[in-house]
Amino acid sequence: MTVEEVGDDYTKDGTVDLRGNPVRRSIRGRWKACSFVVVYEVFERMAYYGISSNLVIYMTTKLHQGTVKSSNNVTNWVGTSWLTPILGAYVADAHLGRYITFVISCAIYFS
Repeated sequence: MTVEEVGDDYTKDGTVDLRGNPVRRSIRGRWKACSFVVVYEVFERMAYYGISSNLVIYMTTKLHQGTVKSSNNVTNWVGTSWLTPILGAYVADAHLGRYITFVISCAIYFS
């Protein structure tokens, strides 16, 4: 390989890996990263819709709320969970950066 061929293997946008080394396109990202994101999203969606479908039943039977009040609480929860990514995008873009924001958001979400 020539120097030009080796230089073409690195990304052009200045991205670095966790150790601060330049990222090589041939060994990073692609389907390895894509499969992680897809599997994460599948499990996250399954948990979200599983909780939202059973939450009204839980609130009416265990918490003894009325049907109207429990449905209103669930729609407030759904609306909040759909709007909080906008707040997260602002915090990531303007203040913390995307990686630390992702880690903090995951910690809040898992707890």
